[in-house]
Amino acid sequence: MRFCIPCLLGLEAIVSREIQKLDLSDIRAENGRVYCTGEAVDLARLNLNLRCGARVLLLLASFPAPDFEALFQGVVNIPLEDYIPRDGEFPVKGYSLNSLLHSVPACQAIVKKAAATRLGKAYGLMTLPETGSRYQLRFSIAKDIAEIYLDTSGEGLYKRGYRAESLQAPLRETLAAALVQLSRYSGRDPFFDPFCGSGTIPIEAALIAKNRAPGLNRSFDAQKWKPLPSDIWLTACEEAEDKEFHGTYEIQGSDLDPAAVALAKHNAALAGVDDTVRFREADALSFRSDRPYGRIVTNPPYGERLLEKKEAEAIYRGFGKACRALPESWRIVVLSSHTEFERCFGRQADKRRKLYNGMLKCDAFLYGRM
Repeated sequence: MRFCIPCLLGLEAIVSREIQKLDLSDIRAENGRVYCTGEAVDLARLNLNLRCGARVLLLLASFPAPDFEALFQGVVNIPLEDYIPRDGEFPVKGYSLNSLLHSVPACQAIVKKAAATRLGKAYGLMTLPETGSRYQLRFSIAKDIAEIYLDTSGEGLYKRGYRAESLQAPLRETLAAALVQLSRYSGRDPFFDPFCGSGTIPIEAALIAKNRAPGLNRSFDAQKWKPLPSDIWLTACEEAEDKEFHGTYEIQGSDLDPAAVALAKHNAALAGVDDTVRFREADALSFRSDRPYGRIVTNPPYGERLLEKKEAEAIYRGFGKACRALPESWRIVVLSSHTEFERCFGRQADKRRKLYNGMLKCDAFLYGRM
């Protein structure tokens, strides 16, 4: 099987490393997606274990699509009956970039029509019932090359199942996990998030420290797919649970807002890491620690939505002053879209990584040896 893992721009290398740890082959990264090859059980392993990928797509076909006829014939030639049963529901989603076929709704209609034609002929039906499990078809058309996929995940992989509600402007779990990994955190050092909000970064740090698969507490569309061997999910779950660590970790989150702290504690309990993460009400500008080393990974307000720009700059200045009081051995990762962050923080980053928080272009500012 050939898989495609979409991801936020800037996370391709991190996702590639995650796939390498799962011992899959033929890994190839492009802008916003990573390809790899594996067996049926790897479909389950990828869904359960990936921290930074957006979803797991099964690549069905790739072909030139300079016009609607080529797109139609390309989809008709895919043996969809090998994947989608007689009663399977097969909605279609997709996108087109830098291609002659630029109308997404039109492409969507063509792919749907071609899939219905193929399945109708295979099952001898004029009208397909689509009353069964969902087999989400997705397409991408880039530079006149179409790729057709089946979405094995369903809801995006960022939905771990522990954040039923959140505060304004939440950070997706996949990006939070990426920030933790950029800090090279493995569970050994003290870990802090002084702007924790609903607790996403410390919770992801706890899951990484424990080596707990992030997808263990949720379901995936492909679990209901009839053509797949039924035991692959149990096998993947048992493997993930066997690799989990059981240790003692120092992971803390704090926030000025008592409602945020209460919500963070609630989310940690849902994630099963409330015994690992401590949350408290505190001002990030007064952050202090007597530890000789540690890690700070945080996502302070940017100034676009939560605070006015000048207020955000004042926070950066105060937080920068607090961080400069820490020993040089500390490692710090701050995500911000503010163009003047380094000037306000009072120190130029040792490294910068361009990332996207949703549609918002950001930088991860890395301080210390990473």
